[in-house]
Amino acid sequence: MIPVAGAVSLNLSLAFAILTLFAIGFYIRYNDFRLFLTGQRLSLASSGLSVISTIILTNELILGNFDLDYVAHYTSNETPLLYKITALWAGQSGSMLFWLAILSIYAIIVVLQNRKEHHLLMPWVIIVITIVQLFFLGMTNFVTNPFEPTNADFIVMNGNGLNPLLQNPTMAIHPPMLYLGYVGFTIPFAFAIAALIKKDASSLWIKTIRRWTLVTWLFLGIGIILGGWWAYLELGWGGYWAWDPVENASFMPWLTGTAFVHSIIIQEKKNMLKIWNMILIILTFTLCIFGTFLTRSGVMSSVHSFTASGLGPLFFGFVILILIVSYSLLYVRRKHFQTEKQLESFTSRESGFLFNNVVFVVMCFAVFWGTIFPVISEAVRGTKITVGAPFFNQINIPIGLILLFLTGVGPLLAWRNTSKESLIKNFTFPLIVAFIIVGLLLALDITGNAMMTLSLSGFVFTTIVIEFWRGIRARTRKFDESIISAFIKLIQKNRSRYGGYISHLGIVLMFVGFSGHAFDIEDEWGLQIGAKETVGNYEIELDALSEEERPNHYAYIANLNIYTSGGEFVTDLHPEKRIYFHRDPNPDKRQPHSELDIYSTIVRDIYSIFTGVDPKNQVGYFKIMINPLVQWVWIGSYFLIIGTVIAMWPVKRGKNELE
Repeated sequence: MIPVAGAVSLNLSLAFAILTLFAIGFYIRYNDFRLFLTGQRLSLASSGLSVISTIILTNELILGNFDLDYVAHYTSNETPLLYKITALWAGQSGSMLFWLAILSIYAIIVVLQNRKEHHLLMPWVIIVITIVQLFFLGMTNFVTNPFEPTNADFIVMNGNGLNPLLQNPTMAIHPPMLYLGYVGFTIPFAFAIAALIKKDASSLWIKTIRRWTLVTWLFLGIGIILGGWWAYLELGWGGYWAWDPVENASFMPWLTGTAFVHSIIIQEKKNMLKIWNMILIILTFTLCIFGTFLTRSGVMSSVHSFTASGLGPLFFGFVILILIVSYSLLYVRRKHFQTEKQLESFTSRESGFLFNNVVFVVMCFAVFWGTIFPVISEAVRGTKITVGAPFFNQINIPIGLILLFLTGVGPLLAWRNTSKESLIKNFTFPLIVAFIIVGLLLALDITGNAMMTLSLSGFVFTTIVIEFWRGIRARTRKFDESIISAFIKLIQKNRSRYGGYISHLGIVLMFVGFSGHAFDIEDEWGLQIGAKETVGNYEIELDALSEEERPNHYAYIANLNIYTSGGEFVTDLHPEKRIYFHRDPNPDKRQPHSELDIYSTIVRDIYSIFTGVDPKNQVGYFKIMINPLVQWVWIGSYFLIIGTVIAMWPVKRGKNELE
């Protein structure tokens, strides 16, 4: 009976969404404010019902109601509770419902937050959000309904269970964060379309959605980082980014979203780049929907993607519709959003922001082209030409280095124009630091991209430190504060600016981590108990092999002792070779999985993968990798997140601290 309530909630949500459009449409036509209030309430009802249906499906997953086809496919009696909950977004129909639930929660927040303001824009904002909701409601009601009963003429006693790759704590957080980012860009997109329709060329919509955009961008960034962390911990190939199509699908809107986050500063401060900001937010939202198309259409082969389904053409059609309607509206309204203000100097902070924006968009296009080229080649020539990591690295590493350089240049430039004297003064010390690093690296025989990355990281790090030191020194002189107190007050008084610098520092540290990939070492072999092998400057000894049966898998556990080349003990690692569904009488349904173990330090990671086992002869097969500087990627991620949180933190007494 409860699943029926979930299906009915979805049906009613669809009906209320349609009624919302009628009510708001009649309000726009007749200007009767009661109709607007009715439309708001209908929108809240529609959104609330979508959330209720999601809660009901989650409850059925937890209870293990295998009468539902979705529950039977993605959970089992043996599945741990945490992964029964995460099964909500493990499959096609559940993930669509989860997307809809997040969008509905966002819609509720927006309607309640603006119920007494922005009456010029809000009717159209609600219309845009509701149209997007209707698309997902149509999918979940008619194409991929998560409340479909199991198609079997017998009682299903157990389900298939969750894919072992998804049985990782990170996967309990990674997809929700991505969805919060993907779906969240609907809100600034809706305000942008509303501003276009109402010919509102002021910065009102920008100010309204600035914090929304930062929060959404932060969620998407956290999702991408967690995806890399999951890949590093779970997939067993020793890396965190493989330019996989679905990875790219999340990276592309993050790139254009980053450009938008920077660009709206110029519109707020200088009333410039109005059309450019419209282009960016429309492109970002479209890429979010396009990313969903890549994941669910089956046109891309990926460890993250779903199998081919009828959703692909519908999503692609929705993407095309968004592009046509949005950019046509922008073209019609372009005269209202043009500005007479121009960039006054090539060496101004405005120019720095614009160059930064252009490079982000160029990188996005490069990733987009490399991602869709296999599909285009298959459609045109009948053969799929694979575009792998070497292509993406060759194109994007130089672009990334340019972005890193611009990150350091921005703080050194003044608004409107930077004098020649200021340029020389501001650039001298950071460039000296960069050249010193180049000299040291050459002395260590480190060249190529690693040298460029580390020297540019030193350049940017120096510019950020200088900016903080100037502010701290000014406060200590003016207010007689200690250095620590001045540092804290500096951030408190200008959260947007210095929060941004902390985020940039995080990017620098991440680039330091990326450079370590140039020094990776790996080897693989079979080891009998007591045998040793050498990789890099370490000796690996197989000390023991043990076995253990657990509720949802059978595990072979290795005990590896790690020594330095001089014989000093470093640590022991315990990678596992697991067999999921090991009790299934059909061998084809048993799923082997390698659960790796890592020893991490600031300098390097020792990464162990248990690839196979011969229990009879007590032989284990292992791949060992030495991955330098990986920890700096995760440390940089923390700084990126902390800086963004500081930048978007509400300002006391409504004072605008944006500089």
